[in-house]
Amino acid sequence: MTGARGEAGADRPTLRRCTHLAPDVFAERVWGRECSLSTREQLRTGFDDLLDLDTVDHLISRQGLRTPFLRVARDGQTFSASRFTRSGGVGATIADQVDDAALARLFADGATIVLQGLHRTHPPLIDFAQALTRDLGHPVQVNAYVTPAQARGFGDHYDVHDVFVLQVAGQKRWIVHEPVLRHPTRDQPWGDRRAAVEAAARTDPVLDVVLRPGDALYLPAGFVHAAQALGETSAHLTVGVHVWSRTHLLAGLLHALEDVEALRVPLPLGIDVTDPGAVGLELQETIDSLRAALQEDAHVGPVVRRLRRLAEDASRAEPVGPVALARALSVVDLGTRLRWRRSLAADVEVSGGEIVVATAETTLTLPTSVERGLRRLLAGDVLSVSELASGDDDAMDDAARLDVARTLLRSAVVTTE
Repeated sequence: MTGARGEAGADRPTLRRCTHLAPDVFAERVWGRECSLSTREQLRTGFDDLLDLDTVDHLISRQGLRTPFLRVARDGQTFSASRFTRSGGVGATIADQVDDAALARLFADGATIVLQGLHRTHPPLIDFAQALTRDLGHPVQVNAYVTPAQARGFGDHYDVHDVFVLQVAGQKRWIVHEPVLRHPTRDQPWGDRRAAVEAAARTDPVLDVVLRPGDALYLPAGFVHAAQALGETSAHLTVGVHVWSRTHLLAGLLHALEDVEALRVPLPLGIDVTDPGAVGLELQETIDSLRAALQEDAHVGPVVRRLRRLAEDASRAEPVGPVALARALSVVDLGTRLRWRRSLAADVEVSGGEIVVATAETTLTLPTSVERGLRRLLAGDVLSVSELASGDDDAMDDAARLDVARTLLRSAVVTTE
């Protein structure tokens, strides 16, 4: 198995945009444990290149957004989509396109606009999210929260994923309290612990800070928080980090153990599953069978394959432009420089005199003479078409090299540099 998800390296440059701490310090002292504030004076760059208020207006009024790419809330209440959507008009047979005029009225009345899934719709944030995913090893999503002066969109709550808050415009006061549940999973939302959250919000905060443009705040999952805009329109990006945890490993392990016959045997006929004694005996036998299976079999491979599928579903590879791809195919020559698509993982197997390359999107076969060049592409190197086969493989003629290059381009696993 070969992962070709990027070349972030130890420096983790995109993570460094979100925290002033060195990556190793952040990993050891903060990640998943504590809140961390980074001021604009401590960070390398601001966030103006990712989003600004003019871009917010453009996305809302001219990009034809539909639900669920937008939410609207005020004082903890989320509005029905019917209050800010309407028909797309002639030529657009949809009924849930954003009604920019209705949205403008709601915003003027104090409602917060939430632009969701910007890691799929806004090019600067597509690139940013993919780069941060490579740095963290965990998939991310990006939403934007745009709040009128002195307003609050959501009350005290906690998130079931870690977040980086990146302030892009205006100022917002954040009040953060200790978790009522550390490391909550997706099926442990704050609404199930509403009373505990309300009680936590009445305690002394662990953090009470005003974020200015260029400031960043990291909050692990579970920390109770609320935020309020101050004297002008406030906008921030919430980068949600959907962390891989040991529960994912356990789920993968249980899936792998479905092949163990002793664990699939039916419980005894007539068992009373409400009887602790009867269930206890069967549970002990199950634990014994599980222990034996774990000692005898190697389960890393199946677990990794399951996580690989989950990872492929959680993130998408670098975008591909159909017109640009067709143009590249029409002009490719021996000097054309190719690189592997960022964030596109691949399995590579050599079998029967050919190479089989499998990604989440496609499977293709290549001659073994390009194995060395292929692995260099997967490792992040940029190669000319003439370099696809070299050294011991230089018996491959130019026409064959061009055929391989066209196959790679047509399959959208590489792009031109």
